[in-house]
Amino acid sequence: MKFKKSISLLTICVSMLSLIATIFGIFTNHGSGVHEFITIFGQSVAIYGKGIYSNNTVEAAMQAIPQDIVTLIFAIPLLIVSLFAARGGMLKGRILLAGTLGYFLITYMMYTFIAMYNRLFLVYVLLMSASLFSFILILLDFDIEKLTYSYNEKLPIKFVGGYLMFSATMIGLLWLARSLPTLINGSVPTEVELGTTLTVQAFDLAFFLPGVFLAGLLLIQRKAFGFLLAPISTVSNALIMVALLSKGISMQLAGIPGAIPMIVMTSLFGLLAIISVIAILRNTQESSFEKE
Repeated sequence: MKFKKSISLLTICVSMLSLIATIFGIFTNHGSGVHEFITIFGQSVAIYGKGIYSNNTVEAAMQAIPQDIVTLIFAIPLLIVSLFAARGGMLKGRILLAGTLGYFLITYMMYTFIAMYNRLFLVYVLLMSASLFSFILILLDFDIEKLTYSYNEKLPIKFVGGYLMFSATMIGLLWLARSLPTLINGSVPTEVELGTTLTVQAFDLAFFLPGVFLAGLLLIQRKAFGFLLAPISTVSNALIMVALLSKGISMQLAGIPGAIPMIVMTSLFGLLAIISVIAILRNTQESSFEKE
């Protein structure tokens, strides 16, 4: 890798800091428990009242804790394994590392801007920063022209690209369906809760979903950047969908309404993402990519 030392140092920082964040998120349980709170918009919400997420709503905490579990059990080990594979010159390792770093970047960007202020604030900020710069460096490490020829003819380009475009479109339509009616009638979405706006939906609609859609489109068109962005987006998507599925199951177990559609959608998209990742890795030709 061109930036082996920098990428390795930043990735190790991400793994160590996320280990701290997830352990605190999962295992801290101090506090008085659930209580009601009236938001600035006059809505009554239930505050979780325990642990590091004590000032978040019950619904937010029931989503953050299962994501911490997914990050701890799946994302951190994958980050470490893919780093060693990438350091060994494996193209598959670089793809997995870039995709996993993308997951950490998205995750801790959300934690930084959405989670109520707590003692992990600077940890979230450092995680967001380290993830961002390591993600940029690993992207710069790819040779786009050589990458185009690093997949064999059996790569299911239309399937992978179609999945990315379809999932981005459906999630975008879901977010629009939640926001447009409130813009028309002048109400406030319940998802705002303790925030001031729909931060997740804004980020997804402005950056993440268009990026995923574009990655799929470029891959189907067999553009050079498509062979870079689509595999990375697919890995990130797989981890994100597993995290979202865990959130849906947690909400269902907690009796929070609206969890079933989320479970069904993320199960489908997660399965398609995992199938796509497997197909990409199986059809990657290591010998076609220069080991540095």
